[in-house]
Order: sequence, then C-alpha cells, then structure tokens
Amino acid sequence: MTSIIRPSVCPHDCPSTCALEVEVIGGPGERQRIGAVRGAEDNSYTAGVICAKVARYAERANHPDRLMQPLLRTGPKGSGQFREIGWDEALDRVAAAFTEAADRYGPEAVWPYYYAGTMGLVQRDGINRLRHAMRYSRQYTTICTMTAETGWKAAVGTITGPDPREMAKSDLIVVWGGNPVNTQVNVMTHIARARKERGAKLVVIDPYRTGTAHQADLHLALRPGTDGALACAVMHIAFRDGRADRAYMAQYADCPDALEQHLATRDPHWAADITGLPVEQIEAFARLYTTTPRSYIRVGYGFTRQRNGSVNMHAVACLPTVTGAWQHEGGGAFWNNRNLYHWNKTLIEGLDVLDPATRMMDMSRIGAALTGERSELGDGPPVQAMLIQSTNPIVVAPDSNKVRRGFLREDLFVAVHEQFMTDTARHADIVLPATMFTEHDDIYQAGGHSHIQLGPKLLEPPGECRSNHEVIQWLAHRLGARHPGFGMTALEIVDATLRASGWPGAEEVRQRRWIDAQGSFRASHFLDGFAFPDGRFRFAPDWAAAGKHHAGLPALPDHFASSDSATRERPFRLVAAPARSFLNTTFIESPTGRKREGRPTALLHPGRCRKAWRAGGRAGAAWQCARPDRGA
Repeated sequence: MTSIIRPSVCPHDCPSTCALEVEVIGGPGERQRIGAVRGAEDNSYTAGVICAKVARYAERANHPDRLMQPLLRTGPKGSGQFREIGWDEALDRVAAAFTEAADRYGPEAVWPYYYAGTMGLVQRDGINRLRHAMRYSRQYTTICTMTAETGWKAAVGTITGPDPREMAKSDLIVVWGGNPVNTQVNVMTHIARARKERGAKLVVIDPYRTGTAHQADLHLALRPGTDGALACAVMHIAFRDGRADRAYMAQYADCPDALEQHLATRDPHWAADITGLPVEQIEAFARLYTTTPRSYIRVGYGFTRQRNGSVNMHAVACLPTVTGAWQHEGGGAFWNNRNLYHWNKTLIEGLDVLDPATRMMDMSRIGAALTGERSELGDGPPVQAMLIQSTNPIVVAPDSNKVRRGFLREDLFVAVHEQFMTDTARHADIVLPATMFTEHDDIYQAGGHSHIQLGPKLLEPPGECRSNHEVIQWLAHRLGARHPGFGMTALEIVDATLRASGWPGAEEVRQRRWIDAQGSFRASHFLDGFAFPDGRFRFAPDWAAAGKHHAGLPALPDHFASSDSATRERPFRLVAAPARSFLNTTFIESPTGRKREGRPTALLHPGRCRKAWRAGGRAGAAWQCARPDRGA
C-alpha cells in the first residue's frame, strides 16, 4: 500500500499549535488512513518536536470506537441506548426541535454551546454564525482563559509579548504556573537550547512537583493561589536592594513611587506566611531574578485555575517592568499571542448580524443555566434546545453534579456533534459523527508562538463523519438562516478571512506552509510603549474596564485572598496537575495513553495528613487521609 507525507497542523487546545508532517496511507481508489505523525523540522518553533499524544494520533483517528453514523436516543437520558439513523432525519429532528423551542419561548431558548476541541477558526467558531443569524442565546466564553487574560491585559493592554523563541537566548527562564513537559513540549525545546548554549537557569513556580519542576534548577512549591504574594516580595526585594530599574519605570510605568510605597510591607516574611515558602528560598529566587537582565517569565495556564488568577497574573506581569527586563532580548514575560493576528472574523462568526441585545450566558455556569437559576437566565426563557460542538461540558464544566442534573431534564433537547461517545454525547437526544483535523479544511493561529498555518483536508472522512462547518451549513438551510458564510466552503471562508485580515490568501499560505506574524523586537518588547493611550504599563490596573465583577480587587499588585481557606472538615486542597497523555477529556480513548496514565490517584504528603488527623480528630481526619479526593 502506498503512502505520502502531507503537511498539516495540530488542532488541539494547546498554545504550541505544532506544524506537522502526516503520513497518509493508501492511494487513489483505496481506503485512506493516517499513519505516522511528526513535527515539522523546518518550523522554527515546532523544530521537529511534538508531544507523544499527537505522535500516536493514528490510534485516535483509526480507533474502532469512533462515531460513524448519526444516532437517535432510544432509552433514558444517559443510558447510552441509541439506534442509527440517516443524516437527513437527524438534521430534520434538530431543526424541528430548535424551531419548536424558538416558537414557544423565543429564539433565546436555543443555546449553541462550544469550545476548543478544535482550535481551527472556521470549524470552532462557525457555530456563532448560526447563533447570531438566528438570535439564539450568546455564550460568554469563560471556562479556560478568562482570568489569566484579564490580569495580563490589565497590566500590558494587549495579549502579546516577546517572541517565545527568545527563550533560547535567555539566561534565566521562569516557568510560572505551567507544566510544558506535559502540555507545551516545544517550550522545553527552547529552554534546553538556552541551558546548553548559555548555561541558563530554569526556575519552576508551581504548587505541584510536575515533570517540568523535576527538571528545574529551582522549584518553588508555593501554596495554590498565592502567586501574587511571591511576586510582591520579589518586587519588594528589587526596590530594597537597589535592583529596580527606576529609569525604565519612569519612562514606561504609571506609578512606580506608589508601587514602592505599597510594597514596603510586602517583605519576604510576609510572603512566607502566605505562600508557605521559606524566606531563604524567596530571597534566593529574588536575587537570581533581579540580577539577571535576560530573564524570561513563561506564564502558564495555572492562573486560570484560581479564583484570584487575574490579580496573580497582573502581579507576575509587573516583575519585568520593575527590573526593566522587557528591554532585553530573551527578557520580559509572555503568556499568549492572541492579539497578534488582527483577525476579521465577520464572515466566520456572522458578526455583521449579531444583535448585542441578545442574552449572553456564562458557559462556566451551564449547570445553573440548565437547572433554571435566574442568576444566569436573567429575564429570558429557560434553555430548551442545544447544539454542542467541540466540548464535553458534563465532565469539564464546573459544578458537574448540577450540570448532569440539567442534562437529565426530559424537556431539554440536546444534539451533540462528536468524534467519540463522550459523557455529554451519552446524554444527548441526537448524536452526530464529527470529522478530525485531517478530514476537513481550516486555518489556525498560535497562542504560544507567532505562526498562521493552513490545515488542509488530507483524506476523506470515514463512515458518515461530517465537519462542524457542514453541520452548521445544513442546519442553517433547514432553519432559514441567512448569511453569505452558509453558502461557502470552509476553504473559501479561510481565504476570504485571511484577505479581510490583511494576510495573504489561502493558496499563498499553503505554498509558504505558514506565515510568521511576529512583530518587530521593539513592538514585541513594548519599547515604543505599552498598549494604553499613554503607553505606560499599569501597576494600578483599571479593573472596572475588565468587567462588572471587580469590586474589592486590589488597587496595586497584592495577595488577594479569595480562595477557600482550609478548615477542620476540609484541610486539603486538590491540585489537578495535567496528565501527559490526555488533554482534558481528549485522547482518553487511546490505549497507549490509558496504559501510561493508569487510574486517577490523589497524592497527599504524609506529614500534612498526620497534622490534619491530629487537628481534626482521629476519626474524621483518618477518613480524609484515606480518601483525599473527597475532602479536597
């Protein structure tokens, strides 16, 4: 059987967005399938390295349990009892349910729901075009990045930063709140180069001894949610020891004098009490950071798992401004390049038919929305019908017991477009089989680097699998939704969006393999000013501009104690470190990954367990030690 290597790009929810080389097995007239998947060596960020999950993607794409045919529920919700039906019947049933809900309660009774099962702009975000054209309820996408995004933008004004490839030119890399060994393997490629060629030091700041922490020169295992206190102590030491760059702050920051005065009481002893770190370790890290001009803070997504993540992210972003590290190649801080691409997504999302008066509901509050809580529904109707693409909310959304109760409502119609029978699909009325990334066209932006990449369709999908874009088109036709995007192929939308956004068209991107959108050194390091009207970094953030839930947030970087405190009944805090072989609930069907990960296990320090036992009473705390997951 013949095979050929074709270019592609990883679609999964990971900032690395790796450039790929995919083996397609089978020639014309033969049933084609993918074989080996490798990283593209000529991509300056991927550099030939990809994670083990995607390297064995053939296990997933060719898995015998893939959904191949539309299904109709025949048993109770959640029973997993379905029978196969045709696409026409399935789509007719979905359209009829949406129409009935809209006619009876108004269009806001329909709630299309999606997230990042694919990071392709057309296949992921096209569901919004149907939403806006039909005036269905909107979605506030809070579930993953919002807290980190808010804190970074409050400090910098935009979501960009120094070229991540500059880590290879750093003398100190601080991985703060991330575990790239498991989640962004390319970060480790550039760190390894800096360590080999420059003798760079690696510091990892994370409550858990992750695989990345295991490789570090220094691991600061602070208490969860106390990052802001550590950052404040480091800045305190910078001012105290004369290592704050006052000239830089005078030119680029809003209120350095007020910051210095504010930090006068945020010394290492204060931070040690909050973080649980020894004073000596705080002093050692501060000395290393403040005496290394080429210091690069690679901020991770741990800040999105904290109630006080926005405040902590803002405090960490202040560090290179106090030391002036932004000025240096291999210096500064970086979280994401989201605003680098200046996309015009009018065609993809139907922004030209968006009615801002339409109800918007928080996707993280899906449990409250589906169980009828007015705090989420507002004055609008109950949610009566849903289309779910590229996410598995029964497992990944907060308050999962409430989410499950909502999905068990007999009066709620749910259609799920999926690749496997997930927990959410098991609770659906209609299940539609979805394509994988090699089976449709799309365009991708990177969060962790600066490349725009085209992901072309490499082979025909198996069975009756169809893309997100096709399903949206077909439903739009049945519902009478009108928008030019409903009459275009995915590749035509890609081409039009690229051109509308000021980039070359799809064919040129295909020929070039990728477009490097990284700005100049001056722009990336904010040497012409930060993204505020006065060009100054914000030590004093305007939290009110970020949203309505800003009451009580600190006026300057600080520790913001908004997380649950330990109690006698619940003395432990569960830190859910990412698995190396899974990505949320994706890849769990892979036999290799399941063998490697084993069963979920909670690790508990024996000293902490004994202390809780003594403090809480022998019977209660002994139960906690035996079942730490129940008391986390």
